[in-house]
Amino acid sequence: MSDDQRSAENEASSDEFAAELERARDLLDDDGIEAIHVGVVRDGEVDTTFAQRTADDPESEGLRALALLAAHVQLVADEAGVEASTVAGDAATLAGRVERIPARTEDLPEE
Repeated sequence: MSDDQRSAENEASSDEFAAELERARDLLDDDGIEAIHVGVVRDGEVDTTFAQRTADDPESEGLRALALLAAHVQLVADEAGVEASTVAGDAATLAGRVERIPARTEDLPEE
């Protein structure tokens, strides 16, 4: 691959990332949002946050969180090109191995 091809590929990737970031910002401006889960990777460190709105309906609070988790699992599976059950199984295995949520990739348990 030539330097020009790499440069064009990097520019396209940057444009795609900028478009995704703008789409995320547009989604956050929507007053109909019920919950969000955001993960940001910067310099090898992962920061995540979760927020949820409830309309005085504590019975469905857990179900909403579970639905958000399911949507996230499906998104990761789509990105990885694998079945959602594979991602869910791996996540469950990882969850069983950690006592706290790692803040950095270096804090992930060894296999």
